[in-house]
Amino acid sequence: MLERPEGSLISYFSNRVKREGGINLAQGTPGFPPPVELLRVLRTLAETKNLHQYPPGIGNFELLELLRRRFTPIAPIEVDNLLIVQGATEGIFLTFFYLTTILERPFSVLSFDPVYESYPKLAEMFNIPFEYVDFEDNLVVDFDRLEKIVKEKNVKVVFIASPGNPLGKAWNRDEMYRMVELSNKYGFYILFDAVYKDIYFKEKPFNPLSFNDEKLFFIDSFSKMLSITGWRIGYIITGKEHMKKIRGMHDYTGLCAPSVLQTVIAQYLSEHDYGKNYTETVRAKCKQSYNYMKDELELLGFKVVVIDGGYFLWARMPEKFKYVDAFEFALSLFEKTGVGVVPGENFSNTKTDYIRMNVGTELPVIREAVSRLKQFF
Repeated sequence: MLERPEGSLISYFSNRVKREGGINLAQGTPGFPPPVELLRVLRTLAETKNLHQYPPGIGNFELLELLRRRFTPIAPIEVDNLLIVQGATEGIFLTFFYLTTILERPFSVLSFDPVYESYPKLAEMFNIPFEYVDFEDNLVVDFDRLEKIVKEKNVKVVFIASPGNPLGKAWNRDEMYRMVELSNKYGFYILFDAVYKDIYFKEKPFNPLSFNDEKLFFIDSFSKMLSITGWRIGYIITGKEHMKKIRGMHDYTGLCAPSVLQTVIAQYLSEHDYGKNYTETVRAKCKQSYNYMKDELELLGFKVVVIDGGYFLWARMPEKFKYVDAFEFALSLFEKTGVGVVPGENFSNTKTDYIRMNVGTELPVIREAVSRLKQFF
């Protein structure tokens, strides 16, 4: 078996593409330019002198108000429920860090297999056990089995991504209702990762803020919505008492998010219907790229999981590769074709015969990647 590199396999394959050239389907980087109007606002505001100093620690006031108005039809959100952070990654870390200060050990953390790599790594950093729970067929949740694990392992934090990464399942209202019920019964907190909420292929994903539950932390960013992953602007929404303490911790960790970029986003959203036209265009392109890649991979013998949204295609390798693990497959694929993908072991201890591919890019790029895949086969 080949020796694995240290750290994230997403970073490993993505960095190799960046360094050696090729098609990067490894990293969740949008293959779309940001909105033209957003960049126009950026150029205009970049020379505003006072925007280059510290902004309010809780976030740009106009952006906070825009978010409040955006979510008020769903839940009674006020500015005191909100915090602007440096992307969803900081939001997830800060929230988890906060929870470790209020929960009594020992306890466990849980999420659904395959799992976004940050969740188990966070638990590992804090020396907390992590539980993986499989979905049933058709991505159904076995709530009886879930409840048993929650009880036996003393689970106090559950990560849910909707749509997910690497598996683009979107949780529906009934599923989230049952999760909130279990949360209140067993006293665990839900970290709801919503960064792909705007990338859906059928129905708009359910937003659990409507339950107005004190054990829910809603974390999102503008990275995928506006194709600005390098800007690092995200936010947390939760109950006021939790938020008061999280803001206090934030003062000594992240402190604030970039001032100019918060202001640019706020102005763009207020002038362009919260980016409606742009997000609809990106959503349609992602769906088109996903459908094309899915059909082509199935012709090559991959078993592609049908998903609800997000950037990623999650597929089991063809039968002809059953004696080759996904890392060896991904390494050989890159070295022979320049196409970077991520082996399933990065997200699961058991799904080592799966790969993840980013389809959040323009169709011509996907077509070229498929062409190279066919040559590999």
